[in-house]
Amino acid sequence: MQFSIHQIGSNDVAVMEELLTTFGEAFDDVETYTGNRPDTAYLRRLLGSETFIALVAVKNDKVAGGLAAYELIKFEQARSEIYIYDLAVLEGYRREGIATALIEELKGIAAARGAWMIFVQADTDIEDEPAIALYTKLGTREEVLHFDISPAG
Repeated sequence: MQFSIHQIGSNDVAVMEELLTTFGEAFDDVETYTGNRPDTAYLRRLLGSETFIALVAVKNDKVAGGLAAYELIKFEQARSEIYIYDLAVLEGYRREGIATALIEELKGIAAARGAWMIFVQADTDIEDEPAIALYTKLGTREEVLHFDISPAG
């Protein structure tokens, strides 16, 4: 059976909540994605934002996968970039082209917005090999360092 890709907006809070559950299950990190879930007003505001993009892949009336991205408005040039923050597909739906279809849909959105580039990070550990293979197939690999800086010091 086929799947469909949808961009969700401010009236799709229930779908966003299902996407959060999907991320938690797919990343084996349920607590992060469901333990302190934002309220409806917050999710509506987020989904209505011009800089947040949420896509879902639906199969058999279930969110089988999804993507959350942000449009970053640049300051050094009049352009923007799209950052894929999270991309996941539930284990039972993998190897069906869902992740590729999500990125292809995002490419269309990015082009419509006039974005210059889409970028994504992947962990270099063994667990992220499927993601690295997907992104290598679709784009150019760059070696970078990533640092987390706490706002509290």
